[in-house]
Amino acid sequence: MPAQPLELILGRQFVDTLSLPAFLVDPEGNLLFYNEPAEVIFGLNFGETGGMRVEEWATMFTPYDDQGNPLPPEELPLVKTLQDLKPNSGSFYIHSLTGKEIHIEVTSFPIIARQDRFLGAMAIFWKIDP
Repeated sequence: MPAQPLELILGRQFVDTLSLPAFLVDPEGNLLFYNEPAEVIFGLNFGETGGMRVEEWATMFTPYDDQGNPLPPEELPLVKTLQDLKPNSGSFYIHSLTGKEIHIEVTSFPIIARQDRFLGAMAIFWKIDP
């Protein structure tokens, strides 16, 4: 794996210190890191999985609306951020790998370095209790 830009290394350190679930992706949406609070919601330990290509992790947690209809990728905050390079937010449901249905609110934002270099995005999310 090639060396990461300093901004992504610092982003990972920041995500690791948060008490809210969060994850970090590269410009293509490949998962670079997720923290312990995200592990609890996902039911997946980062130490066991490491980074994952977008094709792997995007299919693990099929997002859906309150009617049970699958959400197309272009409606997800993180995908919007990767496309328009702007902060986005929204709420939807996922099934964790433990089989639990979880309602989450997600806020994502781009990581743009000096000289307008787009390096990826960060998403912070939390459970919405019923």
